[in-house]
Amino acid sequence: MATLKLPSTVPSPSEDCEQLRKAFAGWGTNEELIIKILAHRNGAQRKKIQETYSETYGEDLLKDLDSELSSDFQRAVLLWTLEPVERDAYLVNEATKKLTASNWVIMEVACTRSSHQLLCVRQAYHAKYKKSMEEDIAYHASGNSRKLLVPLVSAFRYEGDEVNMTLAKSEAKTLHQKICDKSYNDDELIRILTTRSKPQLNATFNHYNDLFGNTITKDLKADPEDEYLKLLRSTIKCLTVPEKYYEKVVRLAINKLGTDERALTRVVITRAEVDLQRIAEEYQRRNSVPLDRAIGVDTSGDYEKMLLALMGHGDAC
Repeated sequence: MATLKLPSTVPSPSEDCEQLRKAFAGWGTNEELIIKILAHRNGAQRKKIQETYSETYGEDLLKDLDSELSSDFQRAVLLWTLEPVERDAYLVNEATKKLTASNWVIMEVACTRSSHQLLCVRQAYHAKYKKSMEEDIAYHASGNSRKLLVPLVSAFRYEGDEVNMTLAKSEAKTLHQKICDKSYNDDELIRILTTRSKPQLNATFNHYNDLFGNTITKDLKADPEDEYLKLLRSTIKCLTVPEKYYEKVVRLAINKLGTDERALTRVVITRAEVDLQRIAEEYQRRNSVPLDRAIGVDTSGDYEKMLLALMGHGDAC
């Protein structure tokens, strides 16, 4: 995969702001200059650019970007420029709205962020929307999905490496029994998935495979079309092998009759500074095509240039 690296000497935030103002000046917007600056700055640098822009010009950079840009490129740039916890709060809020509802987005944020990050997202949500994230999700979701999602976003999992193997074996048996009974919404099953640390869950799922000869996700495919079971399987993948979960999201986004730009944008933007390199490797392994090439074929214009520029961030930022 082609890699675009951050410039060896990064201009000061003041210089970046001056260049961004130039990009907005005149009759047309200089989209290439916006990409050249923002797509090659890490989270801390982008935050400083926003602060400097406000101090220097008395205006909100996000509002200026919003008015200057349009379509999928606009959404990609705005999401990228937001601080990660504010971006997650925005995405979750959007996922609770009728027209943009998505249990999957809520589940992704709950399962792929660290405990501290998730706590910060909840705090950012409070500050921006004057409500708790949990109450909006509880109001938006229903039935089994609500029963799973609310404790998922409320979790503060242990982040260490310690694993209790006796517990893992015991809880693997509990999970198997619940699945055999088709008690997919059982309190014990949900308790295990929403409170145990990720290393503990990995050990539990490994024991499950060893004891019963199937992966837990395979045993949860009793009804492949059941939306709650799909969410349950995706939750397990997100908690244990997020790169495989995201590879599938990207593959489905690109392979559809007409690209699902929202899903593609979300994965590239939210994972660019986390594990996009691993997702790209998984994509190539699974599809025998480099991810940047697949994105290049399926997108165009400034939107394509922005996504491909972010493909270069990988894990290095």
